[in-house]
Amino acid sequence: MSAPDLADLTLDPNQPLQTQLYHRLVQSICNGRLTAGSKLPSSRRLSETLGVSRNTVIQVLEQLKAEGFLGSKPRQGVFISTSLPSHVAAIKEPDWQTSPRTSADDLPRLSTQGESLRNPRLAREKSQPFTPGLPDLEAFPFHIWNRLYRRHQSRLPLIGYGPSQGYLPLRQALAEYLRSSRGVRCCPDQIIITNGAQESLSLCAQVVLNPGDTVVMENPGYRRAHIAFEANRASLKMVGLKNNYLDVNALIKSSMRGKLLFTTPTHQYPMGGVMPAGDRLKLLDWAAQSGCWILEDDYDSEFSFKHRPVAALQGMAEYTPVLYMGSFSKTLQPGLRLGYLVVPKALVEVFAQAKEMLSGYSPLLSQAVVSDFIAEGHFVRHLRRMCINYREKWNNFCQLIRKDLEPQAKLIVNSAGMHVVIATSNMDDIDLSKKLSLQGFGSTPLSFFSPTKVLKSGLVLGFANTSSEDRKSCVKTLKNLLIPTLRTVLT
Repeated sequence: MSAPDLADLTLDPNQPLQTQLYHRLVQSICNGRLTAGSKLPSSRRLSETLGVSRNTVIQVLEQLKAEGFLGSKPRQGVFISTSLPSHVAAIKEPDWQTSPRTSADDLPRLSTQGESLRNPRLAREKSQPFTPGLPDLEAFPFHIWNRLYRRHQSRLPLIGYGPSQGYLPLRQALAEYLRSSRGVRCCPDQIIITNGAQESLSLCAQVVLNPGDTVVMENPGYRRAHIAFEANRASLKMVGLKNNYLDVNALIKSSMRGKLLFTTPTHQYPMGGVMPAGDRLKLLDWAAQSGCWILEDDYDSEFSFKHRPVAALQGMAEYTPVLYMGSFSKTLQPGLRLGYLVVPKALVEVFAQAKEMLSGYSPLLSQAVVSDFIAEGHFVRHLRRMCINYREKWNNFCQLIRKDLEPQAKLIVNSAGMHVVIATSNMDDIDLSKKLSLQGFGSTPLSFFSPTKVLKSGLVLGFANTSSEDRKSCVKTLKNLLIPTLRTVLT
């Protein structure tokens, strides 16, 4: 073992130095700071480090050798003995975690939001097959990505500080892509690059909401959006779904008002419904008349298997009260932690300043690689390949569920981008999800998405990151887990 650094071992020059040094070394040995078998610095080095004479150090070391605390080896140095002298008991430091005077109950309290974040139901599982939102990483074109990465990795401007709004070439490439593929009306100056979708949610909450403001949300809906808004002390009001998307007519008839409405119109999360153009126009009219911002999460808009995607809410008129958000977690890699916001021109400055103050710039090197990936056409080609890939997996998984799981489980959402949803009668879906995870398969309980009451019991199952064998094995495992429940009901 290397010699420990004892530079922080302080001595009072007004007290006997030899006595102090002796007691400090004994204490460090007994409490385990100087571990058994470790080598001490040489007497010359200790003398220089501690600012005492070498004779004082030598006398203390010789005394500790005589008492059995230290031992020496020829031409190697002085070492801590492997066992304490028999007459010495180890000094036990107080354990602040278990001491009655400093138990967890005595520690400073977390906020209400902090307590909610400790909820184990919200913990993300490891990246298992069928974990919702996880793309097919094995199909990612790493050879292209690595080439682009090598192109930029030595560029000094990309490893220093950067603009909080984001790397300009990425915003330019992204603006062009969003205009052509989603009908979003924007210029590069309207885009804010974020550290993923969750930061986009937090930024919108920070900029738009005051404590007590009302946020209107879909029920069931995206749980992490609930948390972002509640953390800013917003009041949540829930609106149900019709045909698995936000029930716009019910919202209008309810006379409900809010400062912000959060919606996933292209693929409602988690139920997968697609809001038709007519309802989108009604929703925009309602927002304009009631003075409500719409936060549009264009979730999984790139992966549509049964129909052509409807244009984004944001681009359906020249001026809309819409904040548009997306990310690269599902289209590229979750590990990138890159997302984006498109905001009206009048709000660009305040959003950019909020980004600067709350988190600063997002990593520039990743932004440069994504920029070239989009600009050179690799992004669109990758999405086309993934659409074919996911369509095949989706068809196969739905067939297996219908063939082998019904009537124990029913496929209630069969086209939601990268996942499907099954209903599991009145079974405890949290317990079922945990059991499935122990067998090596990810999922999210459907009850997670309903903050007020459980509307349905079921599982959200991502299929994008699965193989053919994974899908067969998962369905077989689910069948075995569900059969005991069916027998109980029948008896």
